[in-house]
Amino acid sequence: MSLYELERDGKAQELIRLLRESDNERVTARAAELLGNFDDHDDRRDVVNALVRAAQGDSEAVTAAAIDSLDELGDDAITELIGSMAGVDLEDDAADWVKAKAYMQALDADVAELRMAAANGLGTLDQADAVPKLAERFEDPDSRVRARAARSAGKIGDSRATTPLEGVLTDPKAAVRREAADALGNIGNRQALQALLPLYEDDDERVRRIAVGAFGNFENDRPVDYLVEALSDDSAAVRRTAVYSLIELLSNVPTEQSHEIRDTVVEKLSNTDDRSVVLPLVEILEESSQAAQRRNTAWLLGRVTSEEERDRVIDSLVDAISGDDQMLRQFAATSLAELGGDDNMVERRLLDIVKDDGVDPQIRGQAIFTLGKVGGERSRKTLDRLIDDTEHDVIRKKAFSAISKLGGRR
Repeated sequence: MSLYELERDGKAQELIRLLRESDNERVTARAAELLGNFDDHDDRRDVVNALVRAAQGDSEAVTAAAIDSLDELGDDAITELIGSMAGVDLEDDAADWVKAKAYMQALDADVAELRMAAANGLGTLDQADAVPKLAERFEDPDSRVRARAARSAGKIGDSRATTPLEGVLTDPKAAVRREAADALGNIGNRQALQALLPLYEDDDERVRRIAVGAFGNFENDRPVDYLVEALSDDSAAVRRTAVYSLIELLSNVPTEQSHEIRDTVVEKLSNTDDRSVVLPLVEILEESSQAAQRRNTAWLLGRVTSEEERDRVIDSLVDAISGDDQMLRQFAATSLAELGGDDNMVERRLLDIVKDDGVDPQIRGQAIFTLGKVGGERSRKTLDRLIDDTEHDVIRKKAFSAISKLGGRR
């Protein structure tokens, strides 16, 4: 029976026997690799014990395969290996600082895979004292270790990692730069975010996307120019991320700055020929669960939508008017008023809401208010009749106000 068939049939004990007894290094390395797929197996305890022993053997190939498999099996498995190597009994209830100390010791191991595993393990522990030790690995000769160390430093999120991570942003390996950029975005202090700005031009698409995605965490308009530049990126994923970051930026900045930044964003977007910004904005309005994002998106859509996207945007804004969020309804109404148009599409859609007695009076009132800005003779006649027919004071007051803007009653 082949090794693949043993793994397929769940013969964990047979693979363990080969790992322990075979004289063929290729066989033992392959057995160690396959045992990493036995996470839910009844013999998992035996699998972990066998891999821990194999990882401390003389064969580099078998050691690497065993460590990779222990990493696949989870934190408890790799912790057992590191505890064994450090001569420390790391039980499940061991204090995190005890585990971290053992992991930091393993960061100096000769085998790169063990350094990788140790770096991974430190990322699961909230131990800020591990950051300086992880930072030492940013210059590891193995790029995989550098990448894992940067990732874990970002997970811990201690600001002491910021300056060392800045140095990793110029690493020759794109995978390492990606992890460093992501880590700085997670740390999110002013220095970290500032360091990410130049990466919107990185050669690697994923590095650009990670950096642009972090720009939304700023609390000022510093990244607006960079985000607008990113809207012309060759990668659709980067362009989409830039749109999301612009909306996130508007949601994060202090209220006293938001109006100025909104105007800056509109100005920049109006001066770009790339219209791919609108569809992601519509998706945010329709799908986001965050109120601030949806409100800013609704406001922005009325000011950056071109004729070719207008119908889709109107549909989305009309749906927003029918929602529960009063402020979102107001933002959507102002954008519908901005879109207006000679085709009367906005007017027709709003009249559908106004005429529906089953719609909440507050929602109908918002639609009536907007008709006062975009309606014509048809709206005036409808509202004139509505004043006499409605039993709702809110609707009657809104209708009086709107009809006065449309020429008054006749």
